[in-house]
This record gives sequence, structure tokens and C-alpha cells, in this order.
Amino acid sequence: MREVFIPNLICSLALAGGISLLAAPASNAAPIDKGLRPNIVLIVADDMGYSDLSAFGSEIKTPNLDAIANQGVILSNYHTAPTCSPTRSMLMSGTDNHIAGVGTMAELVLPEQKGKRGYEGYLTDRVVAFPKLLQANGYRTMMVGKWHMGRTPELSPVARGFDQSFALIEGSADHFTQGGTTDKNPKATYRLNGQEIELPKDFGYSSDYFTSTAIKQIGSGNSDKPFFAYLAYTAPHWPLQVPAAYQERYRGFYDKGYASIAQARLERMKAKGLVAGDVQINPGPDVWPGWEKLSTKEQQLEARRMEIYAGMITNLDDNIGRLVKHLKDTGQYDNTVFVFFSDNGAEGSNPEDVTPNNGKWIAEHFDNSLNNIGKPGSFSGYGPNWARVSSTPFRMYKAFTYEGGIRTAAFIKGPGMRHGEISDTYMSVKDIAPTFLELAQINHPSTEDARVTKMQGSSALGFLKKNQASVHPADEVQCTELFGRVSLIQENWKMTFSNAPWGTGQWELFDIRKDPTELHNLAAQQPQVTRSLLNQWQQCQARNGIEWDTELATKIRFGNEIKHYETADEQSR
Repeated sequence: MREVFIPNLICSLALAGGISLLAAPASNAAPIDKGLRPNIVLIVADDMGYSDLSAFGSEIKTPNLDAIANQGVILSNYHTAPTCSPTRSMLMSGTDNHIAGVGTMAELVLPEQKGKRGYEGYLTDRVVAFPKLLQANGYRTMMVGKWHMGRTPELSPVARGFDQSFALIEGSADHFTQGGTTDKNPKATYRLNGQEIELPKDFGYSSDYFTSTAIKQIGSGNSDKPFFAYLAYTAPHWPLQVPAAYQERYRGFYDKGYASIAQARLERMKAKGLVAGDVQINPGPDVWPGWEKLSTKEQQLEARRMEIYAGMITNLDDNIGRLVKHLKDTGQYDNTVFVFFSDNGAEGSNPEDVTPNNGKWIAEHFDNSLNNIGKPGSFSGYGPNWARVSSTPFRMYKAFTYEGGIRTAAFIKGPGMRHGEISDTYMSVKDIAPTFLELAQINHPSTEDARVTKMQGSSALGFLKKNQASVHPADEVQCTELFGRVSLIQENWKMTFSNAPWGTGQWELFDIRKDPTELHNLAAQQPQVTRSLLNQWQQCQARNGIEWDTELATKIRFGNEIKHYETADEQSR
């Protein structure tokens, strides 16, 4: 395999100057052969649950994404961080989120974390973002959608290796307007190629506009360079809003309630081979009222919210169809690798709970009546019960290190790769960057300069091309921490820690192969395994610079139980 190297001089200068020089073309790079290096399309959905695509058992119609998934390899055991910006930092760097600077979300830095290395709340210059390496070695690089890894120009996509970018800087926004999503941030920030802008009058709807922009960026295929396109959609993250053509698409689909929809999804998942026949749904803690305990009006509101959420996913799928058509029409499809995943599990928190005054702000500025939900001027989430349905069959949802928070729908398709398969091999968001670099025949600069932070992920290309059976060695330890909640996976064992009432407030142990929904805590029965994984956790803390103790998860909670800490420097970023 031909390799393209970043010169030693560029690496050294980059370290001295915030790695900005990596944007320059490598002077000794080998000539680019576009035919040998594929285009890459990376699609990331925002807060979509594991079972929300029809390829993963959903009643929601997603034929375009299903077609890509079914032509490639469906990854039924793909993992991310529990929330968005930590996942995105891992994606860009190929490292743990603490090493990348997003040890916690910028909006939720605890006083004792403030100012500490790894808790900056943005993607730092300690890591090299892989788009910089693609850019420096002959790729056209472009992105649209959610960034959420730094607010200032020097932290924008332009500084991280994107030739073209249309980026939402914050973590969420109104889908029809430039409105923000909290009383403290009522206007969203967008940057076009690094410059702050007002949204154009023809913005319309987020997923529609992002896709049209990506199609324009990709162009006709006349370039002599391959391209990397990052589509970071903000759907289906709340506020639940969708164009008029989709508002009635799922009318009546959810009138039977949570349990009925979840069980039907599970049966379809079993039929597809996504889960074993004996898998049972883990409903999580019994702290939310079931469908039968809701009034008729409450059931109508709940069903309507899910109808809109489903419409958002179908709209997203239709937009992927537009993108695929463009690539086929311009002769660029066959040499393109597609990667799709959601940045974390389904969102169970309600927007009213995000700040102490957000409920009042929403009530004063938006109309969430039954007939208006989903339209411009509405502002709603779908809550913990539907989030658990979206997470079927797994335990909990976004912000938790149980499988419902960190195992997401994912698939990869490309020329010469596995196709028509479902694989349960473990793969992580940290593996994306090394996979893309190997696809592009680029060595990470850490191979040439010891001062450059190494990637922790592994390239999946050998697995994708059937040269190896898995991405990681079976005994390799995978660790994740956020908000004091922890996950360690080694072979068939998973150990977790989560605060009550969501967890036990003690270490829990599961045989994740036999019990993927984390129903049966084996910590007491397997003390030796528990001790071994506790030792591995201490090593993980040291390796990644994780500030953690058993009290941390009680100090900050996300979503329905959130306690808010805001730093002055984050407000200025």
C-alpha cells in the first residue's frame, strides 16, 4: 500500500504553532491517484435511537439509509460517547474525549473540573483532527451542520482542516429559523467558512438546507481530487419540527403507546438477526408513568410528539436519497465510502429542563398545543418514555453509559468492502479516524513524531475488506466516562457505574454477550472479574486523565435531573 506522509518539519512546526500548518499541502507527498483513494461521505444523525431506522427494526420508513446499510455492513455493536460533543471530539481525534479536551460538555463543567487539562470543553490542539491530514494530502474537505467543538474562529471547522464549511456552532438550534434552544442562548450561531453569518432567507428547514449545501460543495465530480464530506445533521434532536409534507406521515402510528411499539420493534430486530431470539427489553427504572396511567389528552400529546419525531427521521432519509442521487448522476457514487451513525443514544431529556428558566422561556415564546407541535413556532421534545422506545431493546438513553446511551445504529458501505452483512464485532467512534486515514493512504503524524498525540482507535479497514475477523483484539479494554458514569468492556464482560435511581450507585457487572440489555447484575457472583475490571478502570483513568470519584455522578446530572454549572469563559467562547 502506498503511504503519504506528513513531513517531520511540518509536524514539528505544527506542534509549536497549534498544528495550523498541517493545512498546508505536504511538500513530499506522493502524487495523488484519485482512482486508488475513495471519496468519503460521513453522515452523523443527532440523538437518534438504536432502533429508529427500519433497517434496525423501526416502523419509521427509511428506504434510502436502509439501501446503503443493506449494501454494506450493519454494525450492531458500534459505540460512541453518551452525548454529542464528547463523541464528536473522539470522532475527529481518534482518541478518548478527555485527551481531546471534551472530558465533559462545555455547558456542564463542574467547578472542580474548571481549568483542568482535558476539561477545556472544546477540541484542543493536543490532538490532530483527521480532516487536516486529509486536506494536507490531496482531499477536498467539506462539512455542513453541527460542530459543537468550540465557538471562536480559531476553534471552527476551518481551523480543523475543512476547505468549505457551513456550521452550527452550538449543540442545537431551531430547525426553521436561527433561533437558539435555551433562554440563555436564544439565537444560534452559524459560520460559513469560518465567518459568522445570518441564515439566508431561503434556509427553509435544517436537514433540507444542509443537504443542498453539501451537494453544492461536492459539485459535479470534475475535480482531480477525491473528497471528504461530513454531514452532521441536527435532526432528530429537539425541538421536534418538520416540514408540512411530513407532519401527517405517521398520524395514528403511535396511538397504542410505548410498550406496543417497543415490542414490535424487538420482534423485527430478532427477525433481522440484529439481536438473539431470547433478548428481552430492559425498561430501566420505574420512575416514569406508563401509557395506561396517562390521561387521554396526555396520550394524544405523547403520540403527536412521536409522530413528528418519526417524520424528522423520514425527512432525513429523503435527504440522503437526494445526496445519493446526485452522486450517482455525477458518476461519483461507485468510488464513495459511506459511514453512518448517531452521535449517541436517543434524547430522553425535555427541553424545558435544560436550564432552570427554560420551561418559562418556551411557554412564553412557543406554541406547543396539540395542533401546533412540529410546526414552525413550536418547541417540544418527546421525553424519556419514547427515548426508551427508540433505544429498544437497551437500557436507558443519551447521557448514560448503559447500552441505550452509547450503542448506536451504524453501518459502512464502500467498494471492495463487506456487503449484505450484519456484524456484532465491537467498533467505536474512535476507530473512524484511523479507518479514514488508512483508506486515504495517510500515516498519522504520531508515527513520525513522538510529540504528536497518538490515536487510540484502530483502523477497521482490514475487517471491512475481510482480511481480519474483528476490529479489536478480544481482550482489549474499552472504557468510557462522562458525568461520572462509567463503562468498561472487555471480551464478554461490561462493568458500569451510574448514580441512583438510574443505576445502583455501585459497580455493576454484565455478561454483555449473553445479556446485551443489562438486565442481570453479576458483580456479586463474579468478584474476580469485578476486581480485574476495577484495576483496568484505574489504568484507564491514568491513561486518559479522567478526574473521577464515586461522588461525581451525584454532582451533575443530564436532562431530566440536570444541575447546571456554567463557566464564564464558555459563555465567551
